[in-house]
Amino acid sequence: MTEQTPPTPPFRDPQLPFAKRIDDLLERLTPDERISFLHQYAPAVERLGIAAFRTGQEALHGVAWMGPATVFPQAVGLGATWNPELVRRVGEAVSKEARAMRAHDDRVGLNVWAPTVNLLRHPLWGRNEEGYSEDPKLTSAIATAYTRGLRGDHPTYWRTAPVLKHWLAHNNETGRDVTSSSVRPRVLHEYDLRAFRETVEAGAVAGVMPAYNLVNGRPNHVSPYLREHLRAWTDEDLLVCSDAGAPSNLVDSEHYFDTHEEATAAALSAGVDSFTDHGTDASQIVGRLKRAYEQGLLTEADIDTAVRRQLSVRFRLGEFDPRYDPYAGTGDFDTPAHRALAQEAAEQAIVLLKNDGLLPLAPDTRIAVVGLLADECKLDWYSGTLIHRSTPLEGLYEQFGAERVEFAEGVDRVRLRTSQGAFLHVPLVEVADEVRGAEGALDPALLAGRTDMPPLTTDPTGTELALIDWGEGLLTLRAPDGRYLSVAEDGYVRASADQPGGWVVQETFRLEPHEDGHLLRHVGTGRHISVAADGVKVADENDERAERPEPFELVFAERGEEAVRRVAEQADVVVVVAGNDPHINGRETEDRTTLRLPAQQERLLRAARATNPRTVLALVSAYPYAVGTAALPAVLWTAHGGQAAGTALARVLSGEVSPAGRLPQTWYANDGDLPDLLDYDVIGGRQTYLYFEGTPLFPFGHGLSYASFSYADLAVRVEDGSAHVSFTVTNTGDVTADEVAQLYTRAVEPSVPRPRRELLAHRRITLAPGARADLSFEVPLTAFEFWDVTGSGWRLEPGPYDVLAGASSEDVRLRTTVLLDGDPGGPRRMLQRGLPAADFDEQSGIAIVDRARVSGDAVTPAGGGAGELVYRDCDFGDGVTEVTVRVAGEGTVELSLDGGPALAELALPTPTSGPYDYTILGAGIVAEGVHDVHLRLRGPLRLAHVGFSG
Repeated sequence: MTEQTPPTPPFRDPQLPFAKRIDDLLERLTPDERISFLHQYAPAVERLGIAAFRTGQEALHGVAWMGPATVFPQAVGLGATWNPELVRRVGEAVSKEARAMRAHDDRVGLNVWAPTVNLLRHPLWGRNEEGYSEDPKLTSAIATAYTRGLRGDHPTYWRTAPVLKHWLAHNNETGRDVTSSSVRPRVLHEYDLRAFRETVEAGAVAGVMPAYNLVNGRPNHVSPYLREHLRAWTDEDLLVCSDAGAPSNLVDSEHYFDTHEEATAAALSAGVDSFTDHGTDASQIVGRLKRAYEQGLLTEADIDTAVRRQLSVRFRLGEFDPRYDPYAGTGDFDTPAHRALAQEAAEQAIVLLKNDGLLPLAPDTRIAVVGLLADECKLDWYSGTLIHRSTPLEGLYEQFGAERVEFAEGVDRVRLRTSQGAFLHVPLVEVADEVRGAEGALDPALLAGRTDMPPLTTDPTGTELALIDWGEGLLTLRAPDGRYLSVAEDGYVRASADQPGGWVVQETFRLEPHEDGHLLRHVGTGRHISVAADGVKVADENDERAERPEPFELVFAERGEEAVRRVAEQADVVVVVAGNDPHINGRETEDRTTLRLPAQQERLLRAARATNPRTVLALVSAYPYAVGTAALPAVLWTAHGGQAAGTALARVLSGEVSPAGRLPQTWYANDGDLPDLLDYDVIGGRQTYLYFEGTPLFPFGHGLSYASFSYADLAVRVEDGSAHVSFTVTNTGDVTADEVAQLYTRAVEPSVPRPRRELLAHRRITLAPGARADLSFEVPLTAFEFWDVTGSGWRLEPGPYDVLAGASSEDVRLRTTVLLDGDPGGPRRMLQRGLPAADFDEQSGIAIVDRARVSGDAVTPAGGGAGELVYRDCDFGDGVTEVTVRVAGEGTVELSLDGGPALAELALPTPTSGPYDYTILGAGIVAEGVHDVHLRLRGPLRLAHVGFSG
């Protein structure tokens, strides 16, 4: 008798639609198996032949954290290219490398957590390097391109499944898990949601990751916006992955829920499908979910919905159809094409900010290259390990010849003398070949934290150290052989790191004045350095030495400015390479405090400029600076450009490549131009190029070229729901170059505050000398709409709109005005709708908070003090005789019209029992016709709604 082959279960049948296959697989999973899938590390189900699965693989500008990979420019640098097609190719290369790496290492995931589409509203945000732009249109264009590259172009299967970060209104690291972003409806819809929406609607997004912060008083991980907005934008099953540790924050730091069972159930119900918490230990989350289910906080349908979304991603990645997966055999890794693309991206990201004719440099120019970053190729927290590297110094050697280039890092060289007269000494070590990278560089992953290397000691002569000052009192110390001083878990100080890095950077120190010398404090542990018989270490908190730390005298062998002057006076041109280390002063968990360039780098720049006026400043940084440029003939900026950064910079300096990067965010002239870091009201705070009324150091979209371009023949035709815009651009220079043509609009007679300029479209083009490009754009009329709080919807206001074409938001070459038809709107109908409290036109001293834990907004005086709200054009019809307010907490609401005397004062006689325990207060008033309503709030109350009756 022949044994029959068991039938193939439907979930394994590639001929069936994914939805039917997922239904079948769900039915086969036990309740415990389903719940186990909801942790980041979903276990294998051996009885069904299902492998383990992990959500999350960092891939912001290359495959990160998994060892060697192609490293592309930082995300803000990719934004500076203004080139979606280039960024699509970068995404394609990254996803190919993820597939190739996974074939040899199953730790590499295909559900990639990238890109970051948080808007770069505030340049002091520590994670500025991770976003693309301050503008939602540019951000969505670049993000859409990257996700399309990551996804691949097969109609059924995805190469990788991209997840957008971080939902929503997340622009501060300071208190990021407990602070709330107060986001009024217009800002929510016109700004923060927009970059996410346009990218999701483009169809290449697998999901989103909520941010750590709260929005309007409610943690993003229980945000109703996930349901109300995100999932309404697409029919696809979007996977929502929590940020690491955020589910526990709902109780532990935010205290939003009393128990983890309540919190986990609320997050799942709101739309979180995969919980990233407690690392690889799934037991905590699984236990919470099981108890929440047993307590009736979750239903089986809630769990199945989340598992279904996760399985949808896994099916789209081809996990269940290995024979049909077109990407299963992808092996493209560190290919010549990827290396060339990394260089192309680095070149396109460079922005020429100023040029008085000094650039490009002639081939026979004698160059002095100086600065802390002159011989560095810096990585950030979300980089892979370099296979290839190129520093500015190396690039200039290649481009101009080593005999024409002189180098001075410009750091102070010091020895540290103890109070006993001895000096700190770095023992010599032989670094084994296995800790060196492909080109001889030390591998930080193999050096950092090592305890098998000898700690520092003291001796009569000591070791000369490079003292590198990164600003704000933070410094690093480097031995002559390139090893940075670091502190391992055992507390000893060793020269054991190739670069500063890690989640907690163990290579940074502070010098604190003490009597006639300094104390040396290790930042990572917060403890002072002490000298013991067995070596130099951080003082143990239980050790008596902690009470009397070792004072050091700094004995200078050379000041950095001296070295700069020495090479600058012999050169035709000085190139000062300044900027930041991405692990220090501005990174995840750490916002900056100033736009200023670090003081030591300012001193180096002044020394170079005073010695040789032909000085070029090349800023290599993850964010903008406010730096004086008046006396400098040439200034460039690039984000940290990945493995080809130095080659790219040298090719631009030499003129082999004409720069065409454009600023993706405003560069402000000083700190006084900035709003408070936690002021998320871009409209009321007049923030970003959209609303900023001051004079920027360099405006949004700015960037110069070695060529010149003329614009002509602007025409606009409105039909079929779109504005059809065309104009021509001609290269009037003598070199082939790229130009980034930018199209903006401005409402001429708006009834509410509208942007000064708003990007509609852009295009990067390459033109030979004398060549002309005829550009055309189809702009949907929805791009001219604004969010009308009087009707809680989008509205195209009729009237004149300027259409502007040019080379930046301020360099407008052509303009015309077009009349658009639309909805004239009208005053607010007080009897029909009243005033939802958060739908104000203006506010002072007000924060938006959660009306209830589940949904809705209310307003409250910031800090529990006093605040004022203004609602324009409120129509009371033939008259009203009563006002009611829905309030909770304690305090008073005072109402007036048009800024006149108070008509009513409504006070809570006693505090309500809780922040969500609302009551209705009423008072008689007399009002008719159209007026501006002013509300003055005093005390820690929440106002949800104001109603009127006649």
